[in-house]
Amino acid sequence: MEKRELRQTVIGELKAQDSDLKKKKDKQLLQELVATKAYQDSQVIATYLAFDFEYDTSLLIEQAKRDGKLIVVPKTYPKGRMIFGLYDEKELAPTRFGLREPVSDEAFDKNQIDLIHVPGVVFNGQGFRVGYGAGYYDRYLSDYRGTTISTIYDFQMADFKAGTHDIAVKEVLVK
Repeated sequence: MEKRELRQTVIGELKAQDSDLKKKKDKQLLQELVATKAYQDSQVIATYLAFDFEYDTSLLIEQAKRDGKLIVVPKTYPKGRMIFGLYDEKELAPTRFGLREPVSDEAFDKNQIDLIHVPGVVFNGQGFRVGYGAGYYDRYLSDYRGTTISTIYDFQMADFKAGTHDIAVKEVLVK
């Protein structure tokens, strides 16, 4: 199955999953994530503001804030450009994709981000991912030297061949 078909199939599965089971898995994934050395050692964590059918990143954001960590979230621009800006619930605006992102155009220094929590639709056993098709994360991660981690559901794992531009996530937690 090619990436486009794989993406559509798994997005359908994400949207169809049982909400109570999803909440349970989200909490288990959070426990696993905060137990990792990558999380424990990080001061600045980049994460995304998720669609309601994705892993609930608000759990991670709230936990990280309780743990005294700084949170940054993505802001996207035309031609696949993306930055991370400081997370401030009061300073977010809706995007054309239906997500929220920082109002400010001030980019957080990539070299100061310890851990990036990377979204994705489908992952293979080597940590390569199929995202939503715009390439924002692959471009951003191409020269990122910190740690990357993703939290996904078991049905998001599949075999596919990574493209030459694809960047693997270093650790994938699966429930």
